[in-house]
Amino acid sequence: MEILGRVPSEAGHGPPPHSPPVAYEGTWRFTAPALDSSVPQARHAVRDLLAHQRVPVDDELVESLLLIVSELVTNAVRHAALLSPELAVEVSLSRDWVRIAVEDNHPYRPVALMADQGGTGGRGLLLVTAITEAAGGVYDVDHTASGGKIVWAALPLPGAATSRPPSR
Repeated sequence: MEILGRVPSEAGHGPPPHSPPVAYEGTWRFTAPALDSSVPQARHAVRDLLAHQRVPVDDELVESLLLIVSELVTNAVRHAALLSPELAVEVSLSRDWVRIAVEDNHPYRPVALMADQGGTGGRGLLLVTAITEAAGGVYDVDHTASGGKIVWAALPLPGAATSRPPSR
């Protein structure tokens, strides 16, 4: 997994001008091949980033974020690899929110499907949606200028002062 490092903030994505930035704020982007082996690599990269930046997260929130990144990367690997041999994982940290995004070059918007009781798999996006909603967060899909998509979830950090998550 190639770590591209901190991504420059875009207008409107940083903290309000009157509040000084906190040490852990920023955006980091990782690229990886669309292979099954990238799923655990993405989990480790996100866990390491949260620890290295000293983001104030509890174990439950960390596990939620790791499950979200696992499901989003798995979906990109399983459903977009043909048109997107590489994917990107972006982690954006603000004073009150953490946003996990996975970008690929496949044009179709993913749909959460109801899987049958006996089936394995097929519940990833339902799980991401449930975790995100339970945490008071937001899940969405954005299209890229190149015709691909970014699937993302933003969760509030403990004690978040704002009810508006970061947008892309």
